[in-house]
Amino acid sequence: MINPFPFSSDNKRYYTWNYYLRTQFHEKLIKIALDGGFSCPNRDGTCGVGGCIFCSEQGSGEFTQSRTLDLIAQYEAGKQQYQAKWPKCRGIAYFQNFTNTHGSIAKLKECFEPFLKLDDCAGISIGTRADALDDAKITYLQSLCEHKPVWIELGLQSTYDETANLMNRGHSYQTFLNIINKLKDTDLKVVVHLINGLPGETYEQMLNNAVRVGKLPIHGLKLHMLHILKNTRLAELYEQTPFPIMSRNAYISLVVDQLERIPSSIVIQRLTGDGRACDLIAPVWTTDKKKVLNGIDQELARRNSWQGKYLQK
Repeated sequence: MINPFPFSSDNKRYYTWNYYLRTQFHEKLIKIALDGGFSCPNRDGTCGVGGCIFCSEQGSGEFTQSRTLDLIAQYEAGKQQYQAKWPKCRGIAYFQNFTNTHGSIAKLKECFEPFLKLDDCAGISIGTRADALDDAKITYLQSLCEHKPVWIELGLQSTYDETANLMNRGHSYQTFLNIINKLKDTDLKVVVHLINGLPGETYEQMLNNAVRVGKLPIHGLKLHMLHILKNTRLAELYEQTPFPIMSRNAYISLVVDQLERIPSSIVIQRLTGDGRACDLIAPVWTTDKKKVLNGIDQELARRNSWQGKYLQK
């Protein structure tokens, strides 16, 4: 069966991150996860305490380097790990865990600017939240784009405020939309994170999350299955009042439904997530990442479908 999707060189039916990097940079690039020493607005009392209920003590940064190392040392350590497999690869400095704009401009400069001078670093990716970006910070981050590409990764997870309240996100969907409206006039590349399987969300709501976000002026999307991790408030909730967990087949079917309704121009940076198996309570099928990704490929092929199929005129 011929693959009709145009943005593919490896028979994928969606716009992969690997394809984007290969065509834009013409080399192998790897995101190297770094710990910048930040906290979050909903951890330190700015808008709440405790953090999002699904988030681990590491701030969703289980695979970052140790924050006891300076950032360049973290970067070099991560690069060496990847170069064992791809000897000629370069990196993207990925500030992954916690909220990496939740600090002063001086703190941001201290973290980001060393990588502007590092020839081996092709760009910077910054994980953050909508409520940790004000006009001054956006202006500063825009100035970095004069030197290297900068991606801003916004942890939204859901477009529904009732879900956000349950998660203890600490800001509304409208706050997110306000920031998207400001970022669209910059050179910053916006990537949005969504989580499927959040407690109480229906299939229609999860599908609508992707449809709503797909209509926004963004560059990339990350989809993730909810992980219930040890030592989180979500784990306590699950133990006290168990809620339904999606099966692998249901997740695969939902992701394909979402892809069919996401514009083909949006880069899909992730379709399933990683988590440390020793911390994972449920769903255990997420530990076999390859099987999930292969299942998505197979379901797209079975349907003879592709990203953005139902948006074509």
